[in-house]
Amino acid sequence: MNPHHEHEFEAAPGLPEALPRGETLIWQGVPKASLLAIHVFHLRKLVFYFAFMLLLQALYLAGDPEANVARSVTISAVMAGLCLLCLRGVAWYAARNTRYTLTSRRVVMRIGMVLTITLNIPLKQIRAASVRGMKDGAGDIALGLIGKDQLGWLHLWPHVRAWTFRKPEPCLRCIDDVQQVSALFLAAWQKENPQVTVSLGDSVPASQAPALQGATTMQMS
Repeated sequence: MNPHHEHEFEAAPGLPEALPRGETLIWQGVPKASLLAIHVFHLRKLVFYFAFMLLLQALYLAGDPEANVARSVTISAVMAGLCLLCLRGVAWYAARNTRYTLTSRRVVMRIGMVLTITLNIPLKQIRAASVRGMKDGAGDIALGLIGKDQLGWLHLWPHVRAWTFRKPEPCLRCIDDVQQVSALFLAAWQKENPQVTVSLGDSVPASQAPALQGATTMQMS
């Protein structure tokens, strides 16, 4: 697992250098900015929070005959709207500066908003993968890594599975066609690790192994 600082030159989009002989490109994708805003930056929850706070403000000021309720609430609403707009912009910028790549030998994550890095994760260093589905076929694929050497949670954020502070799991966030991508990932992983068995849990029949659904977890052992 090797992080590299990104330079202006890219041999191909999302790749700092040309692929070695024998390694092939399987898939590339980017996060969906709208879903990143909702599921990573919790924009929808903040909308409800600000709406509730504005309602409380209006009710509180309604008891003061000298208060200009409309003016005060309007100012607060404008400030809340600017905050939400900025957060939506951060989500857009994060998606714009991200590219995920799956090859026959590794997962490559070009991430970072201020300082861009390229993270190379060999398929042989992945011990497990979990898939979380969202609406419209989008979803997350989190990767559990082998070994004690782990990247910091803050270095990976927002491209990291939530609540994995001790052992951060790099995560392909809010990608389109997550079922198809998970099938490609599983096929590539099995080809790179033919000696290892893969189980998907009791809830998913073995015959449907490539078609990961919901919060399915692949365990490699």
